[in-house]
Amino acid sequence: MSRVFTMSVASVYVHYVNKAEKKGRDKAEVDEVIRWLTGFDQGALQAHLDDKTTFEDFFEGATLNPNADLIKGVVCKVRVENVEDPLMKKIRYLDLLIDELARGKKMDKILRMPKG
Repeated sequence: MSRVFTMSVASVYVHYVNKAEKKGRDKAEVDEVIRWLTGFDQGALQAHLDDKTTFEDFFEGATLNPNADLIKGVVCKVRVENVEDPLMKKIRYLDLLIDELARGKKMDKILRMPKG
């Protein structure tokens, strides 16, 4: 089991927010990305952060967005679509979405909204 599975989401969340804010984005956008991926509402997300839920338990309780399989790319030198472990894939999805946010990608592209 990877060490990251037992880390609290809250311990990494602060880094997600800092990364986004350094690039002119904000906490609300980080939360929007996380809610989109996990299906949690803001109250549930905050409860997980407050309770210091592990990534394993966080994603176990999540309902992954049906468009999550559209998330493709490289994060930490790893192509996310090739990650075999289901939990690690979800964590990498989240990492990649935060990277896209920090790089200034438009929210509709990050959230894989249909063109139209």
